[in-house]
Amino acid sequence: MNIPVHVFVVGVNLIGTVTIALLTMQLFSLRRNAMKFVEAPPYATPEAAARKLMEIARPLKPVQDRRPHIEKVNRPMLGEFGATPAEYQAGLDYAIAQGWLWLHESGTYVEITEMGAELFAIDAQET
Repeated sequence: MNIPVHVFVVGVNLIGTVTIALLTMQLFSLRRNAMKFVEAPPYATPEAAARKLMEIARPLKPVQDRRPHIEKVNRPMLGEFGATPAEYQAGLDYAIAQGWLWLHESGTYVEITEMGAELFAIDAQET
């Protein structure tokens, strides 16, 4: 439903002439169901993304010194599970900050720390 609204506008220009104008605007009423709510993405929080990274990294076979390649973690996260690069990076940063994962300084390898392994063992028993 459209509601007409009449507004008088008074203006003064540089030489002092006063102008009065009538503007007619249409206000649109909002229907009650006009708003649609969207579910939050599954990796909207860094913790959720970090937990998914841990789930992906846990079964990986180590390549060198107990460390799997990082692409074995990021490819499934970004491809198969549909995380955005920002969600992936936030999850990785969170997991490292929490002490769950260790990232080699070259950025090539990742390793689940003892703390991360203990946490994941607890999660495995709960489910």
